[in-house]
Amino acid sequence: MGRGQEPGAMRVAEFDFTLPEDRIALRPAEPRDSARLLKVTPEDLSDHRVRDLPALLRPGDVLVFNSSRVIPARLLGRRGEARIEALLHRRLGALEWLALVRGARRLRPGDRVAFGPGLAGIVLAQPEAGEVHFRFETDRPLEDALEQAGTMPLPPYIARRRAIDARDREDYQTVYAREKGSVAAPTAGLHFTPELLARLDAAGIQRETVVLHVGAGTFLPVKAERVAEHRMHAEWGRVPAEVADRLRTARAEGRRVIAVGTTSLRLLEASGLAPFEGTTDLFITPGYRFRSIDGLMTNFHLPRSTLFMLVSALMGLERMRAAYAHAIAAGYRFYSYGDSSLLLPHG
Repeated sequence: MGRGQEPGAMRVAEFDFTLPEDRIALRPAEPRDSARLLKVTPEDLSDHRVRDLPALLRPGDVLVFNSSRVIPARLLGRRGEARIEALLHRRLGALEWLALVRGARRLRPGDRVAFGPGLAGIVLAQPEAGEVHFRFETDRPLEDALEQAGTMPLPPYIARRRAIDARDREDYQTVYAREKGSVAAPTAGLHFTPELLARLDAAGIQRETVVLHVGAGTFLPVKAERVAEHRMHAEWGRVPAEVADRLRTARAEGRRVIAVGTTSLRLLEASGLAPFEGTTDLFITPGYRFRSIDGLMTNFHLPRSTLFMLVSALMGLERMRAAYAHAIAAGYRFYSYGDSSLLLPHG
């Protein structure tokens, strides 16, 4: 940020960078914890593997994981002869969802879209900006119907390059996923294996769990010219009271709280480490003062994205430009199935 420049005056173009096509990961590393990890501090950049994490952290550090489970939220359906592609992005009720729909302009209130055997969506309101409010009709629990009719909601930059297949049902899910509701994976957590979690426990690293159901808004490009003009989609999350208590205790004792993923970070910052249950649309950009976390483990993000803005807020834009330049030159793999970084603003 230039001297005297207010964060809200920043242009989205300041968060642009050039990424070679071959740096976009189309499959995850095998095994998961063999992915590369770039440790970033204000003074240093160092290359590691995710499996090195127990040695890179301190005993007493707290890792905070998002245990939301991805649902098969991408649906293909028909209304008469028209083909309808829908991506669920926010639950409104037991059988009601908002969805981003390709071809939404062809839909009207009352239209019925058949998404598969025993699953149909009724349009409840006039679609706006490609968003449709559906009430689903199903002959079984909706989650079961989605498992049969839906596919995993891989990001568009993967789906454009290869077919989504059965392997993605496991690959695009963390090993600790529990509560169904996300339509995008909390991808920083994809690198963890049961063996790595056990080694973290043995190293004295505390683990805590929160839930934030990731919405499809994470896929949407930032179309505004100025950062302050962008609006985040709201996402539902929960920080249990006992987790909030333990996190406040850790920080009071001088132990570091490190979020695993930007979803965990945004939820912790929205909560202020108090018990929390509700929606958040917190948009973190340079100039933001962090109050709840001391570090972040996260993948490498898209140019001009809200996520690259977030990591630049944590570490500084110039530091993250240098880190990403290093990662590109060193052959790191980017985006959801790509490699990882450990960002420690205080070293």
